[in-house]
Amino acid sequence: MRRMIVLALALIPALIGQTVWADDLSGVNRFVCSAIQATICGEGGDCTVDLPSNLNIPQFVEVDVDAKSLSTTAASGLNRTTPIANINRQDGTIFLQGNEMGRGFSWVITEQTGQVTVAIAADGIAVIVFGACTPLAAATKGE
Repeated sequence: MRRMIVLALALIPALIGQTVWADDLSGVNRFVCSAIQATICGEGGDCTVDLPSNLNIPQFVEVDVDAKSLSTTAASGLNRTTPIANINRQDGTIFLQGNEMGRGFSWVITEQTGQVTVAIAADGIAVIVFGACTPLAAATKGE
């Protein structure tokens, strides 16, 4: 059974890579990412694939590379902001890392496709989120 779960987890990125539509983030410093699928695993090896909302994961997260922050959208009503400790852009990939409230996180975003994989680790629990990102439109005067 455990081998089947590991195999299923290994195949998820390949399957999602075929079905997620996102945008080119090359040179973009403000964008929004949408969580599409999440997997939560306990230290005993039991994993569950679920909807992000069922795991208290916001549907949309705004990423501001210049401000080094992750924030929920205003429409979510959640009013959450998390600082990003480390940002690295290398070979077409954006890496974001940080920690807050006893949890560590790491985001890997492919600039050309906007596809994102997020790992969140806490005491005895790991969450993996797959999603897609798109640039935030610059606000126009009067908005």
